[in-house]
This record gives sequence, C-alpha cells and structure tokens, in this order.
Amino acid sequence: MTIWRTITTGLITLIVVLGVSHISFAASAETRQQLAKESTLETIMQRKAIRVGFDTFKPWAMKDKKGEFIGFEIDVARKLANDMGVKVQFVPTQWAGIIPALQTGKFDIIIGGMSITPKRNLKVNFSLPYEFSGMSIVANSSKAKGFNSLADFNKPEVTIAVRLGTTAHVAAKNFLPKATLKVFSEESQTIQELLNNRAHALVASNPLPRNLAEEYQGKLFLPLSEDFTKEPVAFAVRKSDMDFLNFLNNWVRVNFSSGWLQNRYDYWFNTNEWESMIQ
Repeated sequence: MTIWRTITTGLITLIVVLGVSHISFAASAETRQQLAKESTLETIMQRKAIRVGFDTFKPWAMKDKKGEFIGFEIDVARKLANDMGVKVQFVPTQWAGIIPALQTGKFDIIIGGMSITPKRNLKVNFSLPYEFSGMSIVANSSKAKGFNSLADFNKPEVTIAVRLGTTAHVAAKNFLPKATLKVFSEESQTIQELLNNRAHALVASNPLPRNLAEEYQGKLFLPLSEDFTKEPVAFAVRKSDMDFLNFLNNWVRVNFSSGWLQNRYDYWFNTNEWESMIQ
C-alpha cells in the first residue's frame, strides 16, 4: 500500500509539474509575442515612418539655403529609413531636453551625434557606435595668444564657452576644472561669445573648431595639434527595446563593412564641398 501510495503521489506530482511547465512556457511565448508587437521596430513598420529626434550641430545636422535639413546625421537617418522601407520624419528638439522627449515618445530614436556616457545610458539604450567624435579647442587669437596646451587654458582667469548638456560641456569640466565656464543653450551663442572677445576659447567636437579656425583665420586658431578626447557616437532608443536595438546594431555592422558610413563621414567632416549649400 505504501509503495502504491508513493508511486501515485509521484505521478500526481509529475503531472502537476508538467502542467505548470506547459502553462509557464505558453505564458512565456505569449509574453514574447506581446513584447514583439509593442516594440518600436514593429510600430515603425506599421506606421511606415521613423521619427528621428535631433538638434542642429554643424556639420551633423543643419539647414541649407532652401530650409531643408542636411548633414552627416541627416544622411544616416535617411539611409536607415530607406533600408527599413519607411519614410523619415525629422523632429528638431533642443539638446537639453532631447532624452526626456525620447522617453515620452515624441520620436522613436535619437540620431544626433550623441556620445555614449554612463549617465545617459541609465536613461536610454545605445546601439553600437557608428562614428567617433573628438573634442577640440578653438581659441581667440588675441585673448589666448601663446596658449598651446590644456594647462594654458586650465586657469580661473580663462573663460571657456560651451554648449549646455553636451559632452563638450562634460569634457571642459573634467579637463579644465579651474577655468571659468560660460554655458549656452545654442551653438551659435558659444561662437559669438568667442568672436566678440568675451571668451578665450570654445570647446566642441570636431570639425566645428577646425572649420571655425579656417573661416576666421587671424581671429581664431587651433592651439592643440589633435583632439584631446575620442568618444563613441551611437543611436539612442528607449529602454527595454531590444528588437529595435538588435536591428540597429546589425545596420551599423553592415554599413561599416560596406564603407558607406566612412564615405559619408569623409564627405561631411573632411571636405568643404557642402559649405556652398548653407551660405
């Protein structure tokens, strides 16, 4: 009797376990299907349009003479949309509020020269880097005469202009902690501060410093021979959006290997062929 009771109990336990496992597996599959349906990638494909958040940074994104957006990031966004078989909708957004705007669903993705940082990564997911950005300094020839090192700018009496919320802002605080920082919401304001002799230098990602030094020869100069940082630039998407992130990572791999990303980078960052389009 004891043996049969033991066998019966064991069979009942096995049936219950198998039943629970089946239910768990079914629920898990159902959950995966639901998550796939709710993913940004699926939403974009159903909408047949990808909404891109960005701010203007020359030559990442800017307006041409006709009022149309052009630039490296604009090319990237258009290529991404084309490869997905959807239209692209550009959503210009001030840099200081661009991550909150992504989180609240104002757009699907940030394609705006955004560097990966631990602080940002707590709020968004980043793809593989599709480019690297280096920080540089462009200085006022009269106010910073003779300056040729970071140490020359790292003094309380030296004023540095930077754009709010950018990695240039962070780099200036980290590499030039003793300098006096003037922070502005727009890139044009930092440039005017430098040109109007109210700042010794401007910290920004290249090619802006290099382009400014060429455009205002005699008034501005490059005190450093090379960039003092190298930062990975990536797509930013909302948290938990793994399907979309997987697609973006593979898109980066394909377009790096094909040479397309390098081709567009060389055009926008290493030539001035596009300058006549915005003047």
